[in-house]
Amino acid sequence: MAKLDSPKVLVVDDEDLLRNGVKRLLEMEDFAVDVAATGTEGILLGINNEYDLAIIDLKMPDKDGMEVLKKIHAAKPNTVCFIATAFASYDTAIQATKLGADGYIPKPFSIEELLQQLQLGYKKRLLLLETERLRNDRENRLLEIAFERTRMNTIVNALEDGVLVVNKNGEAVLYNPSALKYLSLDKIVIEEFILPKLHIKIAAQINRYLSAKKYLPQSFSIQLPLNELNESFLQITCSPVPHPDGSLAGVVIVLKNITELKKIEQLKSQFVSMVSHELKAPVAAVYGYLKLLSDDSVQLTQAQKKKFVERSEFRLDALLKMVNDLLDISRMEMKIVQREIMELNIAEVVQSILEFFSLEMKELNLTVHFSVVENLFKVKADKEEMNRLFTNLISNAIKYNKNGGEIDVAIEQTENFVTVSIIDNGIGMKDEEKKKLFQEFFRAKNESTKEISGTGLGLSIVKRIVDSYSGKIEIESEFGKGTKVVVRLPLKSKVLKDHVENYVQA
Repeated sequence: MAKLDSPKVLVVDDEDLLRNGVKRLLEMEDFAVDVAATGTEGILLGINNEYDLAIIDLKMPDKDGMEVLKKIHAAKPNTVCFIATAFASYDTAIQATKLGADGYIPKPFSIEELLQQLQLGYKKRLLLLETERLRNDRENRLLEIAFERTRMNTIVNALEDGVLVVNKNGEAVLYNPSALKYLSLDKIVIEEFILPKLHIKIAAQINRYLSAKKYLPQSFSIQLPLNELNESFLQITCSPVPHPDGSLAGVVIVLKNITELKKIEQLKSQFVSMVSHELKAPVAAVYGYLKLLSDDSVQLTQAQKKKFVERSEFRLDALLKMVNDLLDISRMEMKIVQREIMELNIAEVVQSILEFFSLEMKELNLTVHFSVVENLFKVKADKEEMNRLFTNLISNAIKYNKNGGEIDVAIEQTENFVTVSIIDNGIGMKDEEKKKLFQEFFRAKNESTKEISGTGLGLSIVKRIVDSYSGKIEIESEFGKGTKVVVRLPLKSKVLKDHVENYVQA
């Protein structure tokens, strides 16, 4: 039995003695041998099996050796074939070589001559197989590289952040659609010198790597406004891309929209500013009153002491309200609002709030008109939130009104909503103030409002509450003529899950 690594040989010859003798001799030398007595049988074996070597007789009665050679070589180009003949000529040698023959084995031949030819042929066969394997490996690697590049492009194109890669010559080699948007470019041509098209500060960061005498391993980041109005901001991070030998291959630029982070920073700044203004003054005032009350060297009448205490209480009430407002916004942001959902008659909620403010409205000589449509449907909501919502709105209608002014409150059903309208003929707002109305800590500042206290958080809380019930709020205002607020709450209010972590159904 032949070994697994033994060369496999096909012998095609119509001479029985030669064919079988070659078979026995080669098997003694550890070859695996198949034989065919005709050209037709040789073609079938050569096409349907994998042979390392083939010895083909040139002259056979059914098909000559050239035809057998042609068919086998076409199907198995890596099989090394020899033509065996006693009638070799220059023309047949050329023809056989063109058809793929590796050489001639002249008849009669000795076993040594045959083995020498076959050994040379087998070495060639191994080289052919290795070449084919390397070619297949290369093609497979090219396919893997192409697939990897396609996958990388798909991933990069799907990123929300902008990505731009330039080589060490400053030429663009990779980018995604987000990069075009953030860089305000219509198109980027691969291998174009891209630096002149970039913002001067971005180009300067890239040049730090390209012009450096040695490889810079660190990344650099800058922040730039996305537009002239400074409403949106980008963070641009440049990082080096190294070659395996540690030299610079290029630079990758990542562009991230940080507008929301900037807004948070702005809110923090506003909060610090508000705290320093709104907290410092009242705390200092209360501290001053307490110092006077505790100083035995200062002679105060009972009326003065009472006045100081009342002023301290007023200041502390305002501070407590601001702290509560901040806590409310924090809970809404963290989505840990706890609600007790029940059916509420909004008219009863609004009426109780109007009664609560009746003394304050009387002091300002305000006239209130309250109208309610009969058979008003109830809404499902948390009572405390509805109280907070309409307390803020009615309180604003009072604070920003004028002495002797009017407030109209109307409640009705419109389609699937309960609509509450609150109209005053007070100070009103300017157009630029209306745009910032629901921003945290924003307060309209003019001659008419400078003496009015507040935290700038009330309407922000109102908007969050209305949104959490899938409601709507609209505000119309004209400076010097008054303000109209319209709140629409669904009759079958559905509390949004993303606004509420816990709620208890009553």
